Amino acid sequence: MKVAIKDYFTNESGQGITEYGAILAFVAILVAVVFSITQGALSSAISKAFSAVVSQLNKLSSAAAAASGGS
Repeated sequence: MKVAIKDYFTNESGQGITEYGAILAFVAILVAVVFSITQGALSSAISKAFSAVVSQLNKLSSAAAAASGGS
């Protein structure tokens, strides 16, 4: 019985997954706090950035099509 109790307290086989879970929970809380502090300003900034990227990709696609003789 002593051996079983000792093994229970010294076994660290699930320690890694527990640490990753704690880190993930911390990051999730941190993201939630950042979004609540910025009150939507961050989401509009991200949206503008993605729109700019899409716009540039569309311009590059049009230029590549024109250069290759496509429509």
